[in-house]
Amino acid sequence: MQPQRGQVVTVFRSRLRRDERALAAYADHAARMSELARAVPGYVEHKVFTAEDGERVTLVTFADREGHETWARDPEHREAQRAGVREYYEEYSISVGAVERASSWARDGRAEATGG
Repeated sequence: MQPQRGQVVTVFRSRLRRDERALAAYADHAARMSELARAVPGYVEHKVFTAEDGERVTLVTFADREGHETWARDPEHREAQRAGVREYYEEYSISVGAVERASSWARDGRAEATGG
């Protein structure tokens, strides 16, 4: 959980349609996309959070822009994006940014700061 300067983070916010077929399609694609993302050089981590109102937030971190671009251009990932629009998303938004400043703290004494 220690961010590093220069990493690229994607924030993917979404809401799913509320029907069983959409949820099943999403589950299948989400599992496969997790598998694919982990195989991309420069992949650091991804985490998914679901809010009480149903919004999902996925954070995907790559070590650098090259890793992120490789993931963004992956043909299977691109097809999953199109399938999401057709089959299971009600709405989504994507934000991408490079970490310019990062700091962390942990009770066990691990602390780090990078950047301005």
